[in-house]
Amino acid sequence: MNRLEQAIQKHGAPILGAAAYIYNPEFLEIAALLGYKAAWIEMEHTFLTYAQAADLCRIASGFGMLTMLRVPDARRETVLKAAECGPDILDLPMANTPEIAAEFVRHARFPPEGVRGFFGVSRAVGFGAAGPVAGEQQKLNRELCLMVQVETREAVDCVDELCQVPGVDAIFLGPADLSASLGVAGQTGHERVFQAATRAIAAARRHGKQTAAGVAAQDLPFWVGQGIDLLFCINDLAAMKTGAAQALEAARRAIAARERK
Repeated sequence: MNRLEQAIQKHGAPILGAAAYIYNPEFLEIAALLGYKAAWIEMEHTFLTYAQAADLCRIASGFGMLTMLRVPDARRETVLKAAECGPDILDLPMANTPEIAAEFVRHARFPPEGVRGFFGVSRAVGFGAAGPVAGEQQKLNRELCLMVQVETREAVDCVDELCQVPGVDAIFLGPADLSASLGVAGQTGHERVFQAATRAIAAARRHGKQTAAGVAAQDLPFWVGQGIDLLFCINDLAAMKTGAAQALEAARRAIAARERK
């Protein structure tokens, strides 16, 4: 049973998560205290280093959060370093073909399931202090959840094939990129996006795969209704922007009310 399945068994679905786009340990600590059960650590679009990603994994895990690290690509060096950070889930964006997904799996799994290199002192294997390293590696083969993103028309068209790649445990729906690929950029609540997502989720269920998504607040009813297993509904930058905007608006209302007197 992979760690996403373990978390679902423990907390029920959907597991609600928050995303870290910058190195801000306090944000994840606050998110955990508020009740979020998962942390998304973003390395595709942001400037987080592997050392920072490992720290955020460590902090979130310390608060009992499921950790997901999104890598930029499926190259060996990328996947290997991210995996050594010790996340519970590795997520690959733009997995548009089964071949890309298979490359990702090869680099993330230890032999005989893949070609991940033997390194006995990383966080992923308990720094070699958790028990025989070979045993820890095989445990990781069973527990590390490998997730591929379905966020283009091409990926939706081959979603059944993606779900059949050995070693792929889950799919992640990316509505923003999906909207762009479908010709309705930014319209994450568009009927085309929802239809494509429904099709992909149905395929995942047919193949016994878990599902995840990162969505805007206005779209939450649709995704909750789809029975998504892991749902990210806020990120640190959006939280700061929203909080700052609300405070500014409240101050402006107070000033306007004073001037009307």
